[in-house]
Amino acid sequence: MLEITTDTPDTLLKKEIGTLSGNKGQEKKTYKLAFVVQRYGTEINGGAEYLCREVAEHLSKYCAVDIITTCAIDYVTWKNEYDSGETRINDVAVKRFPVDFPRDIKRFNKFSEKVLCKDHSVDEEIEWMKLQGPYSTELFKFIEDSKDHYDLFFFFTYLYCTTFFGLPPVADKAILVPAAHDEPPVYLSIFNETFHKPRAIMYNTKEEKDFVIQRFGNGNIPYDVAGSGVSLSEETDSSDPQNIISEEDFITYMGRIDESKGCGELFDFFQKYKKENNSPTKLVVLGKAVMKIPPHPDIDHLGFVPEDEKYNILKNSKILIMPSKYESLSMVLLEAWHCKKPVLVNGQCDVLKGQCIRSNAGLWYENYEEFSACLNLLLADEQLRDKLGNKGRQFVDLHYSWENIEKKYLDLIERVVK
Repeated sequence: MLEITTDTPDTLLKKEIGTLSGNKGQEKKTYKLAFVVQRYGTEINGGAEYLCREVAEHLSKYCAVDIITTCAIDYVTWKNEYDSGETRINDVAVKRFPVDFPRDIKRFNKFSEKVLCKDHSVDEEIEWMKLQGPYSTELFKFIEDSKDHYDLFFFFTYLYCTTFFGLPPVADKAILVPAAHDEPPVYLSIFNETFHKPRAIMYNTKEEKDFVIQRFGNGNIPYDVAGSGVSLSEETDSSDPQNIISEEDFITYMGRIDESKGCGELFDFFQKYKKENNSPTKLVVLGKAVMKIPPHPDIDHLGFVPEDEKYNILKNSKILIMPSKYESLSMVLLEAWHCKKPVLVNGQCDVLKGQCIRSNAGLWYENYEEFSACLNLLLADEQLRDKLGNKGRQFVDLHYSWENIEKKYLDLIERVVK
């Protein structure tokens, strides 16, 4: 366990910066870190990949950071789209390696039915892992050959080949950022070693930490709980979004539009709600669609929009809805609260429900009746929305400033290295 200190985040960060820098006016990046993640780029704006990029860019102020990743952009096919070799993104070095083979979706789905639902062998689990991808022989070899070149390796997400095959050769220098939640793959036996091998684990939420320790019995491994900071500039605040519906009455979903994110149920619930209620409310959906969006006059899919436009839309929205059952941390909840917007989340997700309870800044539902009742309450009561939104902003400012997150990562680095 990590010991608790009474110092403030600001005081601790200044102490840490003193440790990781040289004489005044002379930069000295003491540690060299490798961040291993399945895909990486400014086009990739969701999940653990986005968290990896944000943390890497912030830690690059104190340490030398290299990204070790693949040439893939699409997590469904793992097709090589980026050029292999080294590049720089926002002043962070990125080393890309080709994926050996794209994912055969039909074969993977069929194999998943057996491995996740029926009796199977450990060898079949390993084969499933290879089919899950992205499998990159050159990436694995680089990690193994570079063990002495880096002080620490951070592995983002437990679920993909980059961690499963990349972590074991450097386990004594590895910190795992698992992004784990209660889903079928986490119960595969092959992950038992994955969660016991690293020197330390950085969790995103208390709920994720509790679940992982209960599932794997690895509470002896040093850990901390960080999450992500919120990278919003007040300069993006605007009451004049440039690509938004003309009506003022709308709610928002932001993220990957996918059945696994609960979007199918969200669309069903919203359409039923519209039939039963004389409401002008529209549902504005932002993000890449990997499922069919039902044609409906009050569902507006705006696709991928620039960051400033996204936040302008969010700030003009009544609420944010997050329907996913499977999250280790929802960064869009933090963004909504930063913008003083209340949230409505799927209560079957312990992480989302826990964030709402701790912040006192959102409501949750577990069925359509609760969804409809909560939505009616939030849309009808502007004073309630303001109270919840203000609570959310206070929660984010207290727990999710980048100063605080940087401090947690730097502290864990110091503990593991020394």
